[in-house]
Amino acid sequence: MRRFLPCGLMLFAVVACPLAVRAETPKQAEPASVRWFEDAKFGLFVHWGVYSVLGEGEWAMNNKKITVEDYEKLPPKFNPTKFDSAQWVSTVKRAGMKYITITSKHHDGFAMFDSKVSDYDIVDRTPYKKDVLAMLAEECQKQGIKLFFYYSPLDWHHPDYFPRGGTGKTAGRAESGDWNKYKQYYMAQVDELCGGRYGKIGGIWFDGIWDKPDADWGLAECYDRIHAAQPQALVGNNHHVKPLPGEDFQMFEQDLPGGNSAGFNKADVASMPLETCLTMNGSWGYNAGDHNFKSTTQCLHYLIGSAGRGANLLLNVGPRPDGTIQPEAVERLLAMGKWLEKNGESIYGTRRGPYSPADWGVSTMKGDDTVYLHVLKFPADGKLSLAAPPDGVKSVTALDGSKLSKLIGAKVVGDKLEIAIPAGLKDDVDSILVLKLK
Repeated sequence: MRRFLPCGLMLFAVVACPLAVRAETPKQAEPASVRWFEDAKFGLFVHWGVYSVLGEGEWAMNNKKITVEDYEKLPPKFNPTKFDSAQWVSTVKRAGMKYITITSKHHDGFAMFDSKVSDYDIVDRTPYKKDVLAMLAEECQKQGIKLFFYYSPLDWHHPDYFPRGGTGKTAGRAESGDWNKYKQYYMAQVDELCGGRYGKIGGIWFDGIWDKPDADWGLAECYDRIHAAQPQALVGNNHHVKPLPGEDFQMFEQDLPGGNSAGFNKADVASMPLETCLTMNGSWGYNAGDHNFKSTTQCLHYLIGSAGRGANLLLNVGPRPDGTIQPEAVERLLAMGKWLEKNGESIYGTRRGPYSPADWGVSTMKGDDTVYLHVLKFPADGKLSLAAPPDGVKSVTALDGSKLSKLIGAKVVGDKLEIAIPAGLKDDVDSILVLKLK
């Protein structure tokens, strides 16, 4: 991820990206999978690796200038005996999430799966000696959750990742290597993830090519190989530039689509499926000292705000080295699930609504005749003034079906739809109104 680069490395933020693509346009994922993704709206992001042993986030190797030799002392200490795939997936379902995206290899180069092209992985280098991705894939299939794999082509460990990019310069590697050989290596690992060992996957979530934006990453070939092996798999790339051919969704990091508080989400919002990823505290990987968790309401507002912009929310957790998810995170996930049990119809299966995000909130839409107004900031006078739908409104009610719904006053005045919301419908999280259009 890019969110927590040291200041000196922020110079490598988004630049013009002449990433080479072949003359032939790469294939896309099957349309049914794309529709499913747009309907899903909510997923769990998991940043987990040997860096969790240090408890200082997933960038510890680079930030603390740890050499390859010293970093390789971590895997023997990584033994997640409390990892329970059934419990993880059950928590995801109870949270109302539809998919999981988990780190198969982060920038540190360590694979969380049984790679056959390298022994630098959880099976060969740790006392745990189990493929956690295989265990998770089996459980996801049992419980009806889709599984995506995050994969970082950026690698601070591999000797052939050369010439160096903007990061990983303090890993103590020889200043030599074969870039083409490295490309073959990373694509071979992606092939392993897509080769059937983990069943039908949801997709591949790439991150890290911003480290060398001018390099030939062979992305068109890589995307084609993914879509050929798994036609239903979606491809996304966290490169912060305009989506490239062969990519099936556009992602935004620590920002809602169209926002750029993080400083590197400069790409225009594309007309394609969207996703925004968000940390629950201030860290992606496990950080023992980071207790600054967002409240449940803040997390829900991000989910609602994402849906109102036509995007999914991928909400992150950083499991501990023993394989457990921090209780603060679980508490918020389950609370969000309770909210979605009551209000999910206004989120799942919707698209961005006809009313652009505004100070009062956002809108979502289902079909041609149902608009949900998510009033996140209740107007002081209880009145909303919106552009009137061209063909008028049949009714305005509250999603909760309360008797107060009958008291909602709505009338068209000129080109405006004036709605008077009873104070009794004010909700601390989201006061949801349902507009049925003519």
